[in-house]
Amino acid sequence: MTEIIDGKGLAKKIRENLKKDVDELKEKGIFPKFAVILVGDDPASKIYIRNKNRACNEIGIEYEEHLLSSDTTMEELLDLIDTLNKDKTINGILLQSPLPDHLDINEALKKIDYKKDVDGFNPINVGKLSLGQDCFVSCTPYGIIKMLEEYKIPTEGKKAVIIGRSNIVGKPLIQCLLSKNATVTICHSKTKDIEKITKDADIIVAALGKSNFLKADMVKEGATVIDVGINRLENGKITGDVDFEEVSKKTSYITPVPGGVGPMTIAMLMNNIVKAAIDQNK
Repeated sequence: MTEIIDGKGLAKKIRENLKKDVDELKEKGIFPKFAVILVGDDPASKIYIRNKNRACNEIGIEYEEHLLSSDTTMEELLDLIDTLNKDKTINGILLQSPLPDHLDINEALKKIDYKKDVDGFNPINVGKLSLGQDCFVSCTPYGIIKMLEEYKIPTEGKKAVIIGRSNIVGKPLIQCLLSKNATVTICHSKTKDIEKITKDADIIVAALGKSNFLKADMVKEGATVIDVGINRLENGKITGDVDFEEVSKKTSYITPVPGGVGPMTIAMLMNNIVKAAIDQNK
C-alpha cells in the first residue's frame, strides 16, 4: 500500500524545532537575520519571497527585503550584494531567480559570500558539496534527503534516477544521493529510452517541469517517487511532473503536489539561515 510523504507536516515539525533553536540563540545575544534581493516584477517570485517572509516571521528570524527595479544594472546589483556581505548583522543572503535577461545570475551568485549563501548556489558551496565537506546544500535537494530520512526510505545500494539536470535540483541532488550511497543516474532531454531507465529505479525524482510526465508504465512496483514539479494548467490547477493518480497505485512512497517537496524547500532554507547564524558566531 502506498504511503503519501507528508512534506507539509514534516516541514512544520522542522520549523517548530528551528523556532526553539532561534529562541535559544536570542538568549545568547544572537539574532538570525536574512536578506532577500528581488529584481523586477515577476509575479511568481513575489509569491515565493512572501512565503519566505512568512516562514521567517513564524520562526523568529529577522527579515529584510531589497526590491530592485527591472532596469537595475549589474554594477548596482553587485554593489548591493557587497554591502550585504559586509553587514555583520546579516547571516543569510538570497537572490531570487529569475533575473531580468540583461543580468548575469552566475556572476551575482558568485559575489554572495559563501558563508552567507543559504541557497547553496555559490561555486564554493557547490564544490564543497561534491567533495563531501560541510557546506550549505541547495534547499530543494536538501529537503528531498530529509524526507527520505524521515520515512526511513533506504538509499544505500539503491538505484536512484533523477529526471532533470538543473543547477537548482538535479545536479546538487546527484551529490546528495551519492553521499547516501545510492547508485545515481541522471536523465535529461537528450537521454534515450528514459522509460527503460526509470523502470529499473528504486527511487525516482522527477524535476523537469513537465506536467504529468512520469507515467505508471515508467515505474516499477514498490518504487519511491519524489515529484519536484509545480506546473499550472490552463484551468488554473497545479500539477506535478508525475501522473499522481496512476503512479501512486504502484509505489511504496510518493510525494503529492502541492504539499510535498515545496514546503520542505522553504523549511530547509530556514534551517540554512539558522546554521549560518550559528557558524558565524562560533
